[in-house]
Amino acid sequence: MPEHTLKRFDEELERLSATISEMGGLTESQLAQSLRALRERDTEIAEKVIVDDPRVDALDEAVQEQTVRLLALRQPMAVDLRVILSSIKIAAALERIADYAKNTAKRSIVLSQTSAPASAIAGIDRLGRLVRTALKDVLDAFAQGDVAKARDVWERDEEIDQVYTGLFRELLTYMMEDPRTITGCTHLMFMAKNIERAGDHVTNIAELVSFRATGHGFEEDRPKGSAAMYATSGSAAGPTP
Repeated sequence: MPEHTLKRFDEELERLSATISEMGGLTESQLAQSLRALRERDTEIAEKVIVDDPRVDALDEAVQEQTVRLLALRQPMAVDLRVILSSIKIAAALERIADYAKNTAKRSIVLSQTSAPASAIAGIDRLGRLVRTALKDVLDAFAQGDVAKARDVWERDEEIDQVYTGLFRELLTYMMEDPRTITGCTHLMFMAKNIERAGDHVTNIAELVSFRATGHGFEEDRPKGSAAMYATSGSAAGPTP
């Protein structure tokens, strides 16, 4: 391949990574603002999260268009192929995380009109902060190509699951002890599940960071069961978001 063509290809790969980084930053902001809306019972912030969701979708479409172009015109092999294919999956995972943030914002609007135990809301916020920190770290790992940092995020999924399980039991206890809390706690349960699922997608991204660099994910079983699977070494597919 001529040198100028190789340079153009490298530039296109860099642009693809830049689009994903932009999408990741926006997704992180969406998650942070949805948690703030819940914490402060601020419906205006929640509405903004909902309104901004199409921006994430547009970036996801941009990633798809860029990857299709690269596959069609460049016919990449080996590492370059892994980078392109994993980019599609990372963008899809980010799009789902943003959707969970949007759903959390929607429920926070409804929750602002009913009562819910303050400690349970604090528990949701704690769970969300864990996921948001993991998302930030995995985006840093992506930008730096840092497999060790991605692995650290992957291993922290167990803590997120433990906090979610404890929060779920706490919400059940509130509902059993005081039926007046059932409506509010039900919304909080859905929020907690949304955030926990966002955490699963963060873990998927961590596996994809490893796949981009090494050709495989993390070989050990995850700290918990998950639908996320990664390809065996040398294959051309990464984890499923």
